[in-house]
Amino acid sequence: MRIGIFGGSFDPIHVGHAIIAQYVISSGIVDQLWFMVSPVNPLKADKERQVADTDRLRMVEMVSRPMEGMETSAFEFTMPKPSYTIDTLNTLQEKFPNDEFYLVIGADNWTVFGKWRSSEEILAKYHLLVYPRLGYEVSIPDDKKERVTLVDAPIIELSSTMIRERLAKGQSVRYYVPDEVLEYIQRNHLYHQPEQQE
Repeated sequence: MRIGIFGGSFDPIHVGHAIIAQYVISSGIVDQLWFMVSPVNPLKADKERQVADTDRLRMVEMVSRPMEGMETSAFEFTMPKPSYTIDTLNTLQEKFPNDEFYLVIGADNWTVFGKWRSSEEILAKYHLLVYPRLGYEVSIPDDKKERVTLVDAPIIELSSTMIRERLAKGQSVRYYVPDEVLEYIQRNHLYHQPEQQE
């Protein structure tokens, strides 16, 4: 089976993530797509805004559950930290030796992919599916075209950072995130800054 790995903190997951995932799975390049939810990144500048792992997983599950061929994975939570993409892919390959893994990344990540840990090993062993991002030119060298594919998904200029900032200010994010996710955020008071004491 061909499995696409779409990794991220998904803090929170938004409709842009869902649209990209839907496009990748409907392209027929992969048979399944797994949302690979990353554990808290200790280097993140805004780590204090990152909500609990269980909340992020639940929100991603709300998106993946009704979508055919999609799953939510907490696989990286079991990995030693810090966990790098190559470690995740190699461990997945050991656990599922009969499957073929495709890494789904944005054009912004592709431009700096050479700086990733073991980037050449990733390309030697796995496939990359690159989706477009506004302002990033996707250039795939001829010697990489067998392993790297540009997926012509719609360009969605939406970020989790922007959504967190809007929520912290009490602004609406309706239609930015799926309705069920928005209801979960509101019910659990996620991403809201504590009221200032006078």
